[in-house]
Amino acid sequence: MSLSKKRKVDTQVSVLKEYNLRRHYETLHAEKYKNLQGQQRLEKVNELLTALKKQQSVFSRSREISDAAVKASYLIANEIALASKPFSEDEFVKTCMLKAAQTVCPDKRQAFENISLTRNTVADRISDLAEDLDSQLKRKVKSFIVFSVAIDESKDITDVAQLAIFIRGVDDTLTITEEFVELVPMTDTTTAADIFTALVGALDRAGVDWSRTVSLATDGAPSMTGRKVGVGTKFREKVQAANGGHDFWTFHCILHQEALCCKSLKMNNVMELVVRTVNFIRSRGLNHRHFDSLLREKDHNYGLPYHTEDLAFMVDVTEHLNNLNKMLQGCTKVVTQYYDSICEFKLKLSLWETQLAGGDAAHFPCLKDVCATQHAADMRRFKDKITGLLRDFEQRFQIFGELEKDFKFFCSPFSVNASDLPVNIQLEIIDLQCDSDLKGKFAAAGLDTFYQHLLPGYPSLTALVAKVLCMFGITYLCKQVFSVMNINKTKLRSRLTHKHLNDILKLAATQDVMPNIDALVKAKRCQVSGVK
Repeated sequence: MSLSKKRKVDTQVSVLKEYNLRRHYETLHAEKYKNLQGQQRLEKVNELLTALKKQQSVFSRSREISDAAVKASYLIANEIALASKPFSEDEFVKTCMLKAAQTVCPDKRQAFENISLTRNTVADRISDLAEDLDSQLKRKVKSFIVFSVAIDESKDITDVAQLAIFIRGVDDTLTITEEFVELVPMTDTTTAADIFTALVGALDRAGVDWSRTVSLATDGAPSMTGRKVGVGTKFREKVQAANGGHDFWTFHCILHQEALCCKSLKMNNVMELVVRTVNFIRSRGLNHRHFDSLLREKDHNYGLPYHTEDLAFMVDVTEHLNNLNKMLQGCTKVVTQYYDSICEFKLKLSLWETQLAGGDAAHFPCLKDVCATQHAADMRRFKDKITGLLRDFEQRFQIFGELEKDFKFFCSPFSVNASDLPVNIQLEIIDLQCDSDLKGKFAAAGLDTFYQHLLPGYPSLTALVAKVLCMFGITYLCKQVFSVMNINKTKLRSRLTHKHLNDILKLAATQDVMPNIDALVKAKRCQVSGVK
């Protein structure tokens, strides 16, 4: 084959390699192919090309198999983290896969064998996935026009205080991103200064713009809410130094506030008797069996066959409070939804206060049943309990009253009075209220998506909306993270490192960001697990 023909076959050959190719051809192949002419030479070229492509396809298929094995190891490692299983669980998983492959598809067993699932590999895979989530979060943080932060603190099995940090941001399309930032171990003291330093460090690592911070939600501990040196105070000073002194809000978790309000009932005298009774029944199996027999004889499936008035009232009011608590749980909600639940419950308390004052226990079925044969005056003494509970709710949720105008506009933009709003958005709200097309969209869309229809014509309105959308009302996500932490870091896994724990929680707590496994696979090559 002449050199010119060779160039036609492979036009990508570097000029610097011509001499090497010529010498190789003349030394090894010239004698074999020099007599081929015309059509024979062309057919031989096509034959050699076909053989080359066949060889390349073998290597390509091998690469595909390698990539599939690496991707499988990432997927399994991700599932192990999500299920809070030990890293060594992978060996059991692989054993099961190989046994299944041997039975179902023995010719594919080697493909399963190639999946790398050693303990160290799984740990590395989880770290890779967590780092990828970190990178994606940093890119999203740069797009936030406003954001808020939620923090909470809890101890792990080794008595190390862990600070959980979440961020909720809104970009210029009014899209909400709610994500776990980091679990920071507090290995020494946990003063307000220590927590503040850890919080600032984590947010700096995430690359936040401090001037865009709107609010901070905490668990309400003294170190968090102290007026002079609390974390909230320090955080506000840092934010306002960056944003020129604009408004900044610090929220005490609504769920915590609700739990504290319940204590104003002061029903300890009832609970102590109930606890002692239950402990007596459950302390011995014979007592428990006799009690069950008694209930069956009296046709009771649960509960006591008789009640005291105080206990009946406590059962009813606890049921109402539990229903409120369920309404306040969950994530990805807008802060106004939590506030609406609180306002709704305060209205119910006002109604119950009036009704109990008149001897009416219509919304307290257990109390009504107990007092059915008694004078209505016996129920009026419970009115004071409801009055105290209502007063506590009013006091503890005052901060939301300061935001009531903003919340009212956010929830009902077409009915709010323009004069009640800041001057910079009054004209825009009038324009909005006169837009029939947007009225129809408001009725059909949810609050978290409706305002995207305003872009880009209402800049001041959307800026206010973005602040409301990014606010945390509760630290529920932090509580979820601590639950996962306690499942992972147990007595049997107490030596789990802070980094590995943090990596696991990043995968388990991710909300809107998913790891890009395909990109990670491209950066890896197949590493076959050792065979036992």
